[in-house]
Amino acid sequence: MKIRFALLALIGGLLFTGLAQAEKIRIATEGAYPPFNMKNAKGELVGFDVDIARALCHEMKADCEIVAQDWDGIIPGLLAKKYDAIIASMSITPERMKKVDFTMPYYSNYLRFIAPKGSKLKISESGLKGKTLGAQRSTISSQYLEDHYRKSANIKVYDTQEAAFLDLKSGRLDAVLVDAYPGYDWLKKPENSDFDFVGDKIDIDDKIGIAIRKGDDKLKEQFNQALKKILKNGTYQQINAKYFPFSIY
Repeated sequence: MKIRFALLALIGGLLFTGLAQAEKIRIATEGAYPPFNMKNAKGELVGFDVDIARALCHEMKADCEIVAQDWDGIIPGLLAKKYDAIIASMSITPERMKKVDFTMPYYSNYLRFIAPKGSKLKISESGLKGKTLGAQRSTISSQYLEDHYRKSANIKVYDTQEAAFLDLKSGRLDAVLVDAYPGYDWLKKPENSDFDFVGDKIDIDDKIGIAIRKGDDKLKEQFNQALKKILKNGTYQQINAKYFPFSIY
C-alpha cells in the first residue's frame, strides 16, 4: 500500500512539475473585429485570430491567456509588457516595425470599398470628390484614404470597424474602405443586403503577422515554428474553413 501511495505521489509530482513548467504567455486581441476577433453572447473572445492563437499555444505547449485590448492602445500595451504578443489581424508595416517585431505572416489581406447598392460610385479621385469616406482609425484602410483621397474627399475615422459600418448604414458615409475579409463577413449578413463591394480590390501586398516586442527572438521563433506545424498538419485549414469558403493564407 505504501509503495502504491508513493508511486501515485511521484506521478502526481511529475504532472504538477510539467504543468508548472508550461510557459505562460499573454496574448492581446481587439475583440471588436469580426470574424477575426469579437466577443460572443457570453462575453468570451472568439474568432479566427482567437482560434489561431489557441492552436499555436497548443503546439507550443504553452499556458496562454487571451485578453481584449482597444485597438488604439494595443501596441502601447505590448511595449508596456501588459501582454507578450498581439494576434489581432495586424498588418506588418515599416512604421510598426520601428516599434515592434513580427512573426511570419499568418494570412494575407487586400482592401475593398463598400457602398449602398445602386450608388454608382466610381472609385477614383474625381469619382469620390466631395464624398464622405470612412475607415477604422490607425489601420491600413485609414492610411490609404489619407494617402489617396485626402484632397478630394471628406475622411472620417472610427475607433472600431463596427462603428464605421453603423455610420454607413445610417447614411452618414458614402462608402467605407475595409479589409476585404471583414467586409465579406459583414456583407453576407441578411441585414446588410442593401450594400455591396464597389470598384476593384486594392492589392497593397498586405501581410498579417503576430506582433511581439523587439528582442523577444525566442518567442518569435516559437510562434513561427508552431505556425509552420499547423499549416502542415491541417489545423490552419480547418480554422480557415470555419470562417471562409476560400483560403486567406
